[in-house]
Amino acid sequence: MLKSEDFFDLSQTRFKSLFDDTEYVWDALKKLKKYIGDNIRPNVSDLRKKGEIFISKTLILYDDKAIESGFDIRILKKKLVVEKDGEILDGASVIYAGAILMDNEIYIGRGTIVEPGALIKGPAIIGDNTEIRQGAYLRGDALVGDGCMVGHTTELKSSVMLGESKAGHFAYIGDSILGKVNLGAGTKLANLKIVESDVVISIEGKKYETGLRKFGAIFADGVETGCNSVTTPGTILGKDVLLYPNTTARGYYPPKTIIKLKQTQILKKRL
Repeated sequence: MLKSEDFFDLSQTRFKSLFDDTEYVWDALKKLKKYIGDNIRPNVSDLRKKGEIFISKTLILYDDKAIESGFDIRILKKKLVVEKDGEILDGASVIYAGAILMDNEIYIGRGTIVEPGALIKGPAIIGDNTEIRQGAYLRGDALVGDGCMVGHTTELKSSVMLGESKAGHFAYIGDSILGKVNLGAGTKLANLKIVESDVVISIEGKKYETGLRKFGAIFADGVETGCNSVTTPGTILGKDVLLYPNTTARGYYPPKTIIKLKQTQILKKRL
């Protein structure tokens, strides 16, 4: 019930080995920093001339080398196409002027777009055909898989987006693992309890000591959240759970649960 394969189709992610030798799905968060250190292959140093963090002109990243001019960028049928001297540069990525790469401990995959105003701190691994949109903030220890979207003013830290994970607008994702999900605008995954203690999860009367002081949420494949939804630390949503707008989720929810805000009747006295 609480193993990684209960939540994700791991055959569809480049980060499958992160879950090796884990008893519970949240144990992968304990391995995240070491996993990134062991697997990252930084490739942005050629973009950061003389260690500059601000990308002052739009660049192409192709075969881990920067191309500074003479290219044409198009989006055809939602796919990035980069052409230079009449040749299609298959797998080229675009880093637009105005993006900020804080250090060299960053890997950017093939066919990926980093928009103006996005800020990326390493260590970070970003997969193929992914969008890092304007104003996105990757705050270190981030794994972003293939076909993902880190949207406008979305903050991501110490978290994993396994692939086809969409957080398009105004989200906070801290110390969390997301499968193939879609977050509505303003979704917030709180990762730190007000009371200073590790996160404990209660399911059907049994308590699970996670050993994690910071633990946001686990969202299984198929989870959808509505606008301005919130999860408390240690929230776990099974496959195909729907979290309605303006609703707070807490604890464990089995697959196909619908979580709605409870409506309260307000009785008014007659004047």
